[in-house]
Amino acid sequence: MPYSNTVIDPNPMLVAENLTKSFTSGQLSTRVLDDLSVEIGAGALTLISGPSGCGKSTLLSILSGLQAPDHGRVLALSESLQAMDAKRVEAFRLHHTGFVFQGFNLFPALTAREQVQLPLQYMRLSAQEITRRADEALAEMGMAHRQHLRPAALSGGEKQRVAIARALAKAPALLFADEPTSALDAANGQIVIDLLHRIARNHGTTVLCVSHDPRLISHADRVLTMEDGRILDDSDRGAR
Repeated sequence: MPYSNTVIDPNPMLVAENLTKSFTSGQLSTRVLDDLSVEIGAGALTLISGPSGCGKSTLLSILSGLQAPDHGRVLALSESLQAMDAKRVEAFRLHHTGFVFQGFNLFPALTAREQVQLPLQYMRLSAQEITRRADEALAEMGMAHRQHLRPAALSGGEKQRVAIARALAKAPALLFADEPTSALDAANGQIVIDLLHRIARNHGTTVLCVSHDPRLISHADRVLTMEDGRILDDSDRGAR
């Protein structure tokens, strides 16, 4: 029987209402999200888990404004993403969201510090504020002593910590992570999980993570289990 959302947050940061999404290849249409609704609150690490192809990455993409649903809507910070034009969605994502990806998405020619500073420049912050935010984020991620190195000189775990610092420096209300530990060994994966959980708790950030990594389950405050485009189980684990 399909899951019916029962976890209610009085002030949800993200609300998905009746999301449907299909992809077409030739004459074949595959429904990836099937009338999915969910509410996600602040200050917690929420994990979306499930088998490959269940729709979890598509859900993350739609909730973050990277894709639009065929039907339904997303309310992010009480604003409808579907009511915004492309320029407004881009501005919303710049100022209110951070992203952490499996492949780090770092620029080879930039130092760790420059990687973190770059999106802050697009936010038109002062040079002093950019420097302060970048230095604080790198220090929080334990990367202050490596800030002058380029990606080629960093380990996989260090690259991901720089990527997290880059997202954190924007002070986002919403932080999206797509398979953030899958390219890392056990030790570095554990560090990244702990950092994401700390960001949720210490900064009051809504951290939404898609992952196959079973290590994340024990650290998540809430686990949404998906299958065939629907949420089959919602486990609210509370404060951990």
